[in-house]
Amino acid sequence: MSNAELNAAPDPSWTELVSAELPLFEAALDEATAPRPGCPARLSEAIRYAVLAPGKRLRPILLLTAARVCGGSIEAALPAAVAVELIHAYSLVHDDLPAMDDDDLRRGRPTVHVQFDEATAILVGDALIPLAFEILATRIQPETTALACCRELATAAGAGRLVGGQADDLAGSVSCEADPVEHLESIHLRKTAAMLAVSVKLGGIVAGAGPETLDRLERFGRDLGLVFQITDDLLDFRGDPAKMGKRGAKDQRLGKLTYPALLGADASQRLAVEIMARAASQLEPLGPASEPLVQLARLVLSRVH
Repeated sequence: MSNAELNAAPDPSWTELVSAELPLFEAALDEATAPRPGCPARLSEAIRYAVLAPGKRLRPILLLTAARVCGGSIEAALPAAVAVELIHAYSLVHDDLPAMDDDDLRRGRPTVHVQFDEATAILVGDALIPLAFEILATRIQPETTALACCRELATAAGAGRLVGGQADDLAGSVSCEADPVEHLESIHLRKTAAMLAVSVKLGGIVAGAGPETLDRLERFGRDLGLVFQITDDLLDFRGDPAKMGKRGAKDQRLGKLTYPALLGADASQRLAVEIMARAASQLEPLGPASEPLVQLARLVLSRVH
């Protein structure tokens, strides 16, 4: 698919695309975070505050859509979608902490450490990680599929991907031998793209997709992750908190390494369009059935148009 076709193709709205999946997912997420025996009331309240905050639910929706594209059922994929969202929610809670990105606003609301306290926010993240894997281990069938899901999510969320990317992002500096753009891409292939890629791949795994399809889904998700990060950088660069749900222009104030800082806004937007075209091409062998995933990806890109 060409860049011109990507820009010209009409898309349904986010509401239209997720109308079948989102209510089922929200109900499953609410059930998964219900108060448990032994969990202090304040911690339980903070967990639900973090997880049930309003959001587009991009990662679980990608997972559920991928499962449908691969011929699976939404109901069978719901536990994996919940697990992905729990890991994502934990990462946001910890990223917002004063020792990390030090944000006071997330999804238009006070961050967890502001609404509660810093220790509670740390414990929320600590609780969400095992809960995610408990759900995968006990609610995905058959057990071989549950094992595969646990393995993929653990890898994506671990030190070599999500956490490692965050560590390099916090470090900020680039060695004189490194290419800054390549270094930035390396960060976001881990920090951002790994969780989007695993979301799409888990949908395929739960649906019983073959190795070639899973590989294509994963590559699509990695490219989409880069598009998401570039558009996120552009939104911050333009200082648009209404679209981001958090403070704008923060990256510039902190002197962080971003795509607009390195390439300029126009070149960054062109790069996002190019990577989006590459992402769509990954799914072409899957035929028309893959169109819902491409539509979701276009909506990610459209945030900065």
